[in-house]
Amino acid sequence: MAHPLQVGITGGIGSGKSLVCSIFKALGIPVYDADSHAKELMTTDGILVQQIKKEFGELSFHEDGSLNRGYLSKAVFNDVDKLERLNRLVHPRVGEDYARWVNQNANSPYVLKEAALLFEAGSHQTLDKVMVVVAPEALRIERVLQRDPQRTTEQIKAIIRNQMPEEEKMKRADHVIVNNETELLIPQVVALHHQFLSATASSRS
Repeated sequence: MAHPLQVGITGGIGSGKSLVCSIFKALGIPVYDADSHAKELMTTDGILVQQIKKEFGELSFHEDGSLNRGYLSKAVFNDVDKLERLNRLVHPRVGEDYARWVNQNANSPYVLKEAALLFEAGSHQTLDKVMVVVAPEALRIERVLQRDPQRTTEQIKAIIRNQMPEEEKMKRADHVIVNNETELLIPQVVALHHQFLSATASSRS
């Protein structure tokens, strides 16, 4: 079975990668939101549920089977080792789920995998191309404050500090999309769309 070109898309909090993904979706390209799928698998994947309970205890889940996000967040928030242990459980299951999804979308010229921790999780190594969405930090903070009014500026800055620096992501990425509300976004996406279509056409010819 021919596999579609697999393109990753990442970016720090408030960079606007979800907006960029919505433009690609409008162009008819399937998008796999790794973070949403991870949240879903943490309650629906029997193997993963058992692994989380074994690692973090029965209190990781409510009696109705839903994830006890408050408990789990407190457990990993200031403990890098525990966070890495949780990620080591979740990322392989997401990887398997993504591989099935790619097979389901094998007729698409290319597919997108959207993930906040694309480089950190090492999943960029399985992809053909990677894009990073960038924006000035002040603008990113402003966007998150509007989107999540319950967060404080300091909380957002702490999240940014815990993520891979934007400069490092730009060095590792094949393509950079600038979402600074000055440069036009849609032409950048459309140009990359045509580039990926051309790459797919040449690989299948």
